Amino acid sequence: MTDTRGQKSGIREKLKNQWLMTSIQNWRRKMAYNVLIVDDSTPMRAVIKKVVSASGFDVGRFFEASDGREALKVLGQEWLDLVLTDYNMPDINGLELLEEMKKDDILKSIPVIMITTEGSEERVEEFMEKGAMDYIKKPFTPEEIKQKLKRVMGETQDGEQGLDNGDEDLDF
Repeated sequence: MTDTRGQKSGIREKLKNQWLMTSIQNWRRKMAYNVLIVDDSTPMRAVIKKVVSASGFDVGRFFEASDGREALKVLGQEWLDLVLTDYNMPDINGLELLEEMKKDDILKSIPVIMITTEGSEERVEEFMEKGAMDYIKKPFTPEEIKQKLKRVMGETQDGEQGLDNGDEDLDF
């Protein structure tokens, strides 16, 4: 009989170590970021991918998920630097995905940006209180995406790693 708990723990520890090593390497070499796009609309995922690419943000690989449940599977299998998620999705919505990520020792450190049509002040506060790093309201421009992604990932305007300078650039 195989001890699946021990196997899962070993795999989890290996993923955590791999994630930490890769994060350090990316920081040192300013490598591209792996980005997970979560939206129940296939055309919207394509639009987000195209706009992020057009913005000039340095992406290594894009991963996609159609809802929070699928996103959690991807997060458990791949090393990711950033999650861009819609709020309104069936099964597990963006806020529930964020809550699940915050329960996990590894996933809670991955920045999450909500991209949605939900724009009320109360909803934005809820996203931020639950741990979202930022919020982008649809429709959006490549420049807006680039600015928010660089701020969340701690890059300066010239692309170098820098310190996060707070919420001064937010335009909520």
